[in-house]
Amino acid sequence: QVQLIETGGGLVQAGGSLRLSCAASGRTFSGYYMGWFRQAPGKEREFVAAISWSGGVTAYANSVEGRFTIARDNAKNTVSLAMNSLKPEDTAVYYCAADREGRRLRSSYEYDYWGQGTQVTVSS
Repeated sequence: QVQLIETGGGLVQAGGSLRLSCAASGRTFSGYYMGWFRQAPGKEREFVAAISWSGGVTAYANSVEGRFTIARDNAKNTVSLAMNSLKPEDTAVYYCAADREGRRLRSSYEYDYWGQGTQVTVSS
């Protein structure tokens, strides 16, 4: 079992920045691929970014490529998402998730554990 807790959400103006953090506890954190997903009202949950267990491989949705950066610190059992140049369309609840296999990092169905989510609101 892995417990995930996201922090760092909030309200920011368009063009601003936020940094989300996800703290993990339970099973060995370093053995899991980690991902960030988001869900806006009335929309399906969508992939944002993912990182391999070593941190050597990352993946991003086209909509955030070049603006968001995912990173992890296995010594601290944390994964972060630095978000720059935020747009109103980035407004959503952001979720941290853990995946043991890492076969399809862009698919939410592959992830085994989820956090409760943190709200990010970008005003225009």
